[in-house]
Amino acid sequence: MAIRSLLLPLALLVLAAASSAAVAQLEIGFYSKTCPDAEKIVGEEMAKIIAAAPSLAGPLLRLHFHDCFVRGCDASVLLESTDGNVAEKDAKPNKSLRGFGSVERVKAKLEAACPGIVSCADVLTLMSRDAVVLAKGPFWPVALGRRDGRVSSATEASNELPPASGDVPLLAEIFASKGLDLKDLVVLSGAHTLGTAHCPSFADRLYNNTGENGASGLVDPSLDSEYADKLRLKCKSVDDRAMLSEMDPGSFKTFDTSYYRHVAKRRGLFRSDAALLFDNTTRDYVQRIATGKFDGEFFKDFSASMIKMGDVGVLTGAEGEIRKKCYAPN
Repeated sequence: MAIRSLLLPLALLVLAAASSAAVAQLEIGFYSKTCPDAEKIVGEEMAKIIAAAPSLAGPLLRLHFHDCFVRGCDASVLLESTDGNVAEKDAKPNKSLRGFGSVERVKAKLEAACPGIVSCADVLTLMSRDAVVLAKGPFWPVALGRRDGRVSSATEASNELPPASGDVPLLAEIFASKGLDLKDLVVLSGAHTLGTAHCPSFADRLYNNTGENGASGLVDPSLDSEYADKLRLKCKSVDDRAMLSEMDPGSFKTFDTSYYRHVAKRRGLFRSDAALLFDNTTRDYVQRIATGKFDGEFFKDFSASMIKMGDVGVLTGAEGEIRKKCYAPN
């Protein structure tokens, strides 16, 4: 960890230089001449997708997150494994990702209208924005012009994705390596207002904790005991893969600020949610938004952080390619 910390400032300087050059080539209306209806096509198809399956808003947003944290926002998370390579989507942290079929559906519409023009990376970025809007969240403008990567590695995904069990120092270090700061961390955690999670991603909080007297199998003390009892009824063991729990109970299909109210009451589902209360900066933000008086501020902050994340490690210009099918390189 010490060596990694020493190398981080240098890595950040290199990252910042490379990122700023690439981001400068992203622009609003990038497809205005080559595929002028691109955003309209994505928006119309997303409206149909979410109308038919409202619970897909969270998974589609998560796909974009998991893409951007590994090799940048280059749609590498969409690539299928091959005989010689295990791709990101088959890494352990990505086993529960959903929404791949929806991405292919939107991409096919774009290919029919403008063959070989709109990248899968831009498709996924637009779909995540529209997922939030359709779940009653904020709208933000998306600069376009990303290109698709040709490499996808399960090992990289396992090493680089922020773990659901992470504390703030670890998560902050991972975010910093992507050019994102502590505010981005607490703001983007608010995406947990949408979606569900399988038991193995949080059940260790229910069964794998040791008390001061050495007793094992206890509930994580940072988790509200009444909420833990409810979760135990759903998740019978750490390995229970059958059951899903809402990350934001009561409004998991609606983008709102109730996630922060749950976290403030020690009812965040993941250890990474609970960890937000153990850092002064993140705790202050959680408690402020939890009052319900600053929803507009959170929406504005979330939009700004999503724009930042959407710029991470992008390929532009002649880099990468424009895939015809999002699951395979050309």
